[in-house]
Amino acid sequence: MDGIRLGVDVGGTFTDVVLLADGMTTAKVPTTADQSKGVLAGVEAACEAAGVDPADIGVFRHGTTVATNALLEGDGATTALVTTEGFRDVLAIGRQDRPALYDIDAEEPAPLVPRERRYEVDERATVDGVERPVDEEGVRDLAREVEADSVAVSLLHAYAHPDNERRVADVLAAELDATVVASHETLAAFREYERTATTVADAYVTPVIADYLGRLGERVHDRGLSAPRVMQSNGGIAEAETVRHNGVQTALSGPAAGVVGAALFEPEGRDGAVTFDMGGTSSDVGLVRDGDVERTTEGAVGGHPVRVPMVDIETVGAGGGSVAWVDEGGALRVGPQSAGADPGPACYGRGGTEPTVTDAALVLGYLGPDTELGDGLTLDADAAEDAMAGLAETAGLGGPVGAAEGVYRVANATMARTIREVTVERGHDPRRLAMVAFGGAGPMHAAALADRLDVETVLVPRANGVLSALGLLAADERHDAVRTVGGRLGEVDPATVESRYDGLRERVLAETSAPEAAVLTRGADLRYVGQSHELTVELEAFEPPAVRNAFHAAHERARDYRLDEPVEVVTLRVTATVPGDRPAVSHQGRSSDPVTHRPVRVGEEWRETPVYDRDRATVGLEAEGPAVFEGAESTVVVPPGWEGTVDGRGTLRLERVGGQR
Repeated sequence: MDGIRLGVDVGGTFTDVVLLADGMTTAKVPTTADQSKGVLAGVEAACEAAGVDPADIGVFRHGTTVATNALLEGDGATTALVTTEGFRDVLAIGRQDRPALYDIDAEEPAPLVPRERRYEVDERATVDGVERPVDEEGVRDLAREVEADSVAVSLLHAYAHPDNERRVADVLAAELDATVVASHETLAAFREYERTATTVADAYVTPVIADYLGRLGERVHDRGLSAPRVMQSNGGIAEAETVRHNGVQTALSGPAAGVVGAALFEPEGRDGAVTFDMGGTSSDVGLVRDGDVERTTEGAVGGHPVRVPMVDIETVGAGGGSVAWVDEGGALRVGPQSAGADPGPACYGRGGTEPTVTDAALVLGYLGPDTELGDGLTLDADAAEDAMAGLAETAGLGGPVGAAEGVYRVANATMARTIREVTVERGHDPRRLAMVAFGGAGPMHAAALADRLDVETVLVPRANGVLSALGLLAADERHDAVRTVGGRLGEVDPATVESRYDGLRERVLAETSAPEAAVLTRGADLRYVGQSHELTVELEAFEPPAVRNAFHAAHERARDYRLDEPVEVVTLRVTATVPGDRPAVSHQGRSSDPVTHRPVRVGEEWRETPVYDRDRATVGLEAEGPAVFEGAESTVVVPPGWEGTVDGRGTLRLERVGGQR
C-alpha cells in the first residue's frame, strides 16, 4: 500500500490534489477558511474518483499557506519579545532601505510585536563570550509581566554565545503557558535585526501552524490517514512534528512546492527554466537550473524579514481572481486585491460583482461559457460581461471587450515585470531560458508573457493546474542548519570550524527521518573584506587555500569579477537531504482533432478558433495558433506565431514559429 501517494496543496482560491495509484488522479476543491476542511474535502474527492480507500494511502504530503497568511494578514499569535537591555527597538528601527525609493508616503509594515510587548533583560554577551550572566530571578519577575501566547527571545550575540539566551528561554518556558522561541535555535546567524525579526516571525506563526496541524491530524486520522509530512520553504519535506515547533520554516510552503514540481520539466538545451505559477490570488515566479530550484537566505514575507533557507520566489498580486480597478489618475490597475474563492470573480455566479482577470478571459473567449473549473464550477458569461461593462464605463475603455483587453494587458505587464526581476535583474538572460507555466491561470497567459520576454519555449505540464501538489510528491526531505563564525580566512582556526560543522551535522541528522540515507552538504557564506553581502560556496573540506579559490571562482561567476582582497568567513551551513522518489508522468491520448470551435479575440478581431481537449490529445499532436487547449485544471492559449505539440508525458510544448512575434 506504500505505492499509493497523495499530495495536497492549499492555494488562495483552490486546494489542489494529486493521487498516484495505478495512474494519476487529480482534484480541485475550494479553499476553506479552516484549511483542514478543504484538505479533507480534496482527499475525499480524489479518493472517490480513483476508487481508493483513504486508509490505503501510504504517502501523504501537504503544502500549506497557514504561516504565509498569518504573516500577510497579521493574524498570528499574540507575541512578546525579550531582548537585551537597550535593544527593544531593534525590531522597529530595522534597516534604512525603503520599499519605494522615491515614494515619500511609502510605509514599512508595522512590527509583529508592538513596543508595549517588548521586554528587556540585564545581560551582555559579545562575539568573544558572555560578559555579564543573566539574572534568572529577574527573568522570573519579568515573566509575571508578560501577557502573550508566544515569546521570542533574541539576545545580543546569542548566535555566538547562547548561554544567557538559553537560560532566559528555559525560565520563561517554565514560568509561562506560552510557546517560547530562542534565536540561537531559529537562526544562529549575525545581524541583529534580521535574526530578531526572523525569531519573532517564528514565534508569531508557530502556535498557528501547530494548531492547524493538530486539527488536520485529527480530521485525517478519522479517515484512516496518518498526519502528513509538510513542505518547507526550502523546497524540502519534513515531518509534521518538526514544523510544529518551527513554524517559520513553512512561510513559503505552498509556492515552494510548485517550483519543485516545475523542476521535473526543465528541458535540455536551455540554461534553465523560469517557473510561472499563476493561481487565483497571485503569481509566483522562480528559477530552476540543473534540475534544482534556486534558493535564497534573504527572503521576506509581507515585508517581514524571514532569513531561513527558502526557494527564491518573487510574488506579485496578479491572479485569476485579481480585481481590476481605476486609480485616482484614471489609470487601469489589476490587483493586488482579490475576489478570492468566495464570492470569487463575477463569472463564478456566487454573488461577486467586481471585474477580475478571469472575467476578462471569459469575455475574450479564452475561457468558454461551458468551461468547468474546479469542483464542477461553471461560468456565468453574462455576469462577466456585466462586470467588464461597469469597468469600461468607469475607465472609458469602450465596452466590455475593450475593458477585458485592457485588464489582460495590464495583468501581463505586471507579471512580466516580476519575471524580469527574477531573470534580467539577477544576471539571467530570459532568451536562454524556457518557461514552465502552471497554476489554474498560468497557461492562459504564458505565451503572451513569453512574447514580451523573448522566451522561445513554453512548457505546460500535464496536471499543470495542480503542479504544486505533484511537486510535493517529487520533493526530497531537506533540513538546514547555520551558525555564524566570523573572521578572515587566514585567521580562522580550521579545527574550530570543523568542530562547528560537526555540531551542525548532528543537528540536521537529528531532524532527519532516515539519517542513514541522508546526503550531507557543507557550505560557507564568504565575502571580500569590506563587502556587506555574502556568497554561499559549497565546500567538501575547510582548507583555506581551496576555500579561497572556490570563492574567487564563485564571485566571478555571480558578479563577473574577482578582487585581490582578503576573504572573510561569515556563516557555516550544513544541509541533510534524503532523496525522494520522482513520480513518473505518462500520457495516453485518444484524439488529434479539436472538439469544438469558438470565437476568440485575436488582436483587433474575433477569429473562430479550434478548441482541443487537453486530456484526450494524442502524443505528437501539433496545433498552430490561434488554438485553445482545455483541461481539467487549466486552459492553454496558443496565440498566432506559436505552435503547440503534445509529448509522451502529456506536456504541451509551445514553440515560437519562424521567429514570429
